[in-house]
Amino acid sequence: MRDDIIEHFIDEGLIEGVIRPLRHGKEASVELCRANRRTTDHDLLALKIFHPLDRRDFRDESLYRQGEFIKERRVRVALEQKTKFGRQVQGGLWVARERETLRKLESTPVPAPRPVAATDEAILMTYIGDVDQAAPRLQEYRADESELEPLWDQLLSAVGTMLFNDVVHGDLSPFNVLVWEGRVTVIDFPQAVDPKKNQHAEEFLARDVQRVGAWFQRFGFEQDWETVAGDLWASWTNADLIPPELRSEMF
Repeated sequence: MRDDIIEHFIDEGLIEGVIRPLRHGKEASVELCRANRRTTDHDLLALKIFHPLDRRDFRDESLYRQGEFIKERRVRVALEQKTKFGRQVQGGLWVARERETLRKLESTPVPAPRPVAATDEAILMTYIGDVDQAAPRLQEYRADESELEPLWDQLLSAVGTMLFNDVVHGDLSPFNVLVWEGRVTVIDFPQAVDPKKNQHAEEFLARDVQRVGAWFQRFGFEQDWETVAGDLWASWTNADLIPPELRSEMF
């Protein structure tokens, strides 16, 4: 636990303290915090703290950076050569991308955490669950047969609405979808890409649909996932041909 980061959010008057750990992953840990209702309008918040650089399991994210312009040449070279400074830059980009994506989605109906505050190393966001239990990940969830179609419809709507707001998750799987009281929430956006800039976005979208689709298929709910992803991409590609009043009803 990074006490210095927690103290920062306490000093800012946003949280009163940590209740318990929620999750510990390769790149970050998440803590359940008692929020300051007067300043945040919440009783509980989740604090995602990214690990120090030497503890992060960095993947080769060059495919995710494709289309992003970095002005400073020395920064571009450091990233390409994967120097120590390049790793520091990469770590900062990883956090910044999630922070900015959450801010972008905040004004949309996409079921994702809403950011409350952030630093270069942590993001304070809305929490899904109650004080006794955090929302389980889809991977851990045991759905009744009657829940499968509603859950899939929600996920399809979320992926489609993200796409029409120029966001492709890029690493969607049953491990970063939460289920609480019959509703899904999509989490973990550090690898999100803009389909207008990244030439690999269509490939990422197809992989996202296939990964979550595989979970539904385990329970006998089958779709042609390749066609689903292809139809989404075609709809987004031809969005300018769809009247705005119909576009808003697509998902």
